[in-house]
Amino acid sequence: MRYPIARRTLLTSASLLFSISPAMLRAATARRSVRAEPISSRHVTLKPSPFADAMAANRRYLLSLDPERLLHNFYLTAGLTAPAPIYRGWESESIAGHTMGHWMSAMSLTIANGGDPELVAVLDRTLSAMQRIQAAGKDGYLGGMTVLREGQSVPAKVVFEEIRRGDIRVTWELNGAWVPIYALHKILAGLIDAYQLAGRKDALPIAIGVGNYFATIVEGLDDDQLQKILSVEHGGILESYAALYALTGTPRWLDIARRLRHHAVVDPLMRGEDRLSGLHANTQIPKIVGLARLYEVDGDVADANAARFFHQSVTDHHSYVIGGNSEREHFGQPDRQGEQLTTATCEACNSYNMLKLTRHPYGWSPSADWFDLYERIQINHILAHQRPDTGQFVYFMPMEAGAKRDYSTPEDSFWCCVGSGMESHAKHADSIYWRDGSTLFVNLFIPSTLDLPDGLKLDMDTRYPQDGQVMLTVTRAPRRAMTLAIRRPVWADGASIMLNDQPLTTEPQDGYWRVARGWRAGDRIAIAMPMTLRSEPLPGASDTYAYLSGPLVLAADLAPADQRFDGPAPALLIQNDAASALTAIADRPHHYRATDILGQQHDIVPFYPLYDRRTAVYFRTFTPQSWRSERTAYLAAEAARVDLARRTIDIFHIGEMQPERDHGFSATGGQSAEFYGKKNRSLPEGAQASFTIQRRPGPAMLQITYWGNDTGREMRIVVDGREVAIERRERRKQNEWLLIDYPLAPTKAARSTVTLTGIKGKSTIYGVRSLEAE
Repeated sequence: MRYPIARRTLLTSASLLFSISPAMLRAATARRSVRAEPISSRHVTLKPSPFADAMAANRRYLLSLDPERLLHNFYLTAGLTAPAPIYRGWESESIAGHTMGHWMSAMSLTIANGGDPELVAVLDRTLSAMQRIQAAGKDGYLGGMTVLREGQSVPAKVVFEEIRRGDIRVTWELNGAWVPIYALHKILAGLIDAYQLAGRKDALPIAIGVGNYFATIVEGLDDDQLQKILSVEHGGILESYAALYALTGTPRWLDIARRLRHHAVVDPLMRGEDRLSGLHANTQIPKIVGLARLYEVDGDVADANAARFFHQSVTDHHSYVIGGNSEREHFGQPDRQGEQLTTATCEACNSYNMLKLTRHPYGWSPSADWFDLYERIQINHILAHQRPDTGQFVYFMPMEAGAKRDYSTPEDSFWCCVGSGMESHAKHADSIYWRDGSTLFVNLFIPSTLDLPDGLKLDMDTRYPQDGQVMLTVTRAPRRAMTLAIRRPVWADGASIMLNDQPLTTEPQDGYWRVARGWRAGDRIAIAMPMTLRSEPLPGASDTYAYLSGPLVLAADLAPADQRFDGPAPALLIQNDAASALTAIADRPHHYRATDILGQQHDIVPFYPLYDRRTAVYFRTFTPQSWRSERTAYLAAEAARVDLARRTIDIFHIGEMQPERDHGFSATGGQSAEFYGKKNRSLPEGAQASFTIQRRPGPAMLQITYWGNDTGREMRIVVDGREVAIERRERRKQNEWLLIDYPLAPTKAARSTVTLTGIKGKSTIYGVRSLEAE
């Protein structure tokens, strides 16, 4: 969709920024850069709602985790005995320690929303343990990251010391360690949150120690060396140094933050160029969150403009209807999401960070557009990615028809999306209300009580998003006159507002109804927002649509998650417009029924609560005329898609960071690249690559994707030590992808090892798949 961060918001704000010299803006303080600020969640109490349920489930999960187990490697790195065993999943891999940072942030966010003495006690004990660990290490370093050296797992502190000496080796990894700066950032951010949100004074000296350790490394690197290490995913380390500067006023932290701009990504954004295609999405978003925070403490207009342009590019050109973005963790070509409806769309971390980013430009120039987007992501992606009964999380939110959500386990996953999920569901109270001087903004319709020190106490009662009725009641009057600015959602045509049962005729300004007066206890504002059905086209597929009712994205409920869905994706016959294919179900808000092109009936209902169902969010549509001409081709393509999905054992997206880690990829030569939106690996003569791929009992096929134009190339394919084929590349298809199947002998093993060796020319591989034999 084209999100309504519209030209009026972007261009008006940008013109104001460009009219002031960079030197003048650099002198601006954070207070002067930020017009509106969120009301702290300590002043907000959530009432019963799906948001309160999510926070309660999240709190239970946070308390179920043993911080001593999360600190296991921290102890070992400092030369101490670990009092508890390490967790499994990612906490037993090179990235170990990142969860502790997320956990501290989530604990702090929860504590900020009401105190919570039980969580305070647990967090204080954890900070005491971290003080002991840091003191034992003597140089400020804290971390649980590891790296292999001579076949042994050792603390990844060795990587930082290698970098200090100028020994920098970059692939997907940094000197063989899986994103150590990323993990360090999570720890530093968690400590800053413990100080700033939870009020734990002991956390700041620990954070300064960690910040000082990494700063001494950065200060010893020249710009080329620093940019080299920044090419590896490093999270929001820039944001943390900007935050340290804001908290302490120490110029050194600002100097470090300025140097942590990753120019390969940031500079094109500053020029207004979208070069995001092929980039790992959640590597980039935290960089831009950091850039936005840097603008607030440093005042450089270029940082603000780059952050705004990035936000607009992602939301307007790289996002799906639920507000999420990316496919297999990467940005695709702009406005071509129709080519990327898979089971690996919409990584949850991306949406967590896009919500963080959205708060910054909103604060610079408050407009309801920003929170139209914020609400869409919060309801349709964030609420969807946590099971409210167990508190577990989804990594990818699949947009493919017939797909289901796959959840983490309490102690065996610890993916990045588990960590960011802990934070996402600790902060449902932190963006409802904002303030700009004497104006109070109501941005999210979440049932809650606001209790401000200046006297105002406000109740918000609503069943939103189930219906569009919202009641705001002043239960204690503020001491002075003030303006209530209430967001009017962009979709809410025909919405009305009443003050003490009298209609208000005020027209929204910047998307807000504004009511200015001296308020009295008992004053009531009633809002009614009709929630009507509408459709949105899928970028890159003009005949494919998603449906929404009010703020809710709808989906076809196809089957229970534990059942296979082998049918074709539901397609709809339309007469005048896409919405004409759906019929409302009486007395059931947001519930519709549709009969697909093959006569099958489907319930079309809100997407986010379909936690254990197989769904379809997007629907191909046909007119009667187009169906007559395209029926045969469509059914054949759907049958082939369903058959391929049924036979597929494993897919290896070669050339991408996480898939290469998951498949144990290694190579003695060649490089990764991108062509027509596909990552690939090339193998010149003599180069060798190996990886593992999943198998099932019985005969199978190894399928490799090539580009049909590539000729004059030879490559040896060996599986489990047996030569399968010598692939001699001849021109078989002009300007098309070529999929070649190689028969594999039956095996009882769960995985096979594939070795590819370049014999002649440069063989390029665009994808690998293992399949059951036909």
